[in-house]
Amino acid sequence: MSITQDRPVSAGEDLARAFTLPASAYVDPSIYDRERDRIFARTWQLVARADELSRVGDLKPATILDEPILITRGLDGKLRGFYNVCRHRAAQVVVAKGNRRSLQCPYHGWTYGLDGRLQVAREMDGTENFDKADFGLVPIRVDQWGPFIFANLDDQAPALSEVLGRIPGEVARAGYDVEKMQLVERRDYVIDCNWKVYVDNYLEGYHLPIAHPGLFKELDYDAYRVETFRYYSKQHAPIRELKPGEEPGRDRRYIRQPGTEEDALYYWVFPNTMFNIYQDNMSSNLILPLGVDKTLTVFEWFFAQPGTGPPSPMRSSRRTSRCASTSSAG
Repeated sequence: MSITQDRPVSAGEDLARAFTLPASAYVDPSIYDRERDRIFARTWQLVARADELSRVGDLKPATILDEPILITRGLDGKLRGFYNVCRHRAAQVVVAKGNRRSLQCPYHGWTYGLDGRLQVAREMDGTENFDKADFGLVPIRVDQWGPFIFANLDDQAPALSEVLGRIPGEVARAGYDVEKMQLVERRDYVIDCNWKVYVDNYLEGYHLPIAHPGLFKELDYDAYRVETFRYYSKQHAPIRELKPGEEPGRDRRYIRQPGTEEDALYYWVFPNTMFNIYQDNMSSNLILPLGVDKTLTVFEWFFAQPGTGPPSPMRSSRRTSRCASTSSAG
């Protein structure tokens, strides 16, 4: 499907007959094993930020579940990705972030360029039928949107631009220049649940009045709506008008202003990445399975100019942060 065909998918009457996944989908280890191969090994995964790879020679090891990968900023300035596996005895070539002009495996000293080409293979001279050109690091696909760097292990998967669809354009129209967004805070939580439990929680606003009363008072809950697309969904949460007697900064953080985004926007990109858009900040949520019943959630908040404006409600009170508490994920 091309980007031009990206359009809302109507649930129609089927929504009235909707039901949840069976319990086995959340607790059966064999299903989790299939998800690793059929979902996470075939989709775009958020693996790094642009500020971590901004200079020539920057590199960062990462994982897609337990598959070790490596992201580099080559001497030519190009962003590249590889399996982080030496072609000799499969040791990890890079074990920590850094800045280098070449990559040397710590086991036998094979040395690779930042472009993945094998440069030095110790004591292999004279080996029959050995050609260094055949033993470079195995490449993987990488792509970038603003401060977010993604990787994909599947050569046949659709392009990142196709998966994101209208999201970049809509975020730009909401007033965000993602190229200038800078990280101001990160929080990690390990929660005892299957990764899909957390995603299920994110994909519904039903819990907002009870679980997030601080955020609930900012939004017009009755006008909350959801659009679904081929690879992502979009939740609109209109910012509520001020009630008589309410004062900005005391009773309310967000108010409708001419020329600004009137909705809080929540995007879920299949299978495990979320982007949240408020009037003065955007954030990402990354949901990483650690097993069938354990999940790492990574929250990162971005502002155009760190340190400006009033304290973020996501920082001052987790009650006002959508899905920012472990209790909301269970």
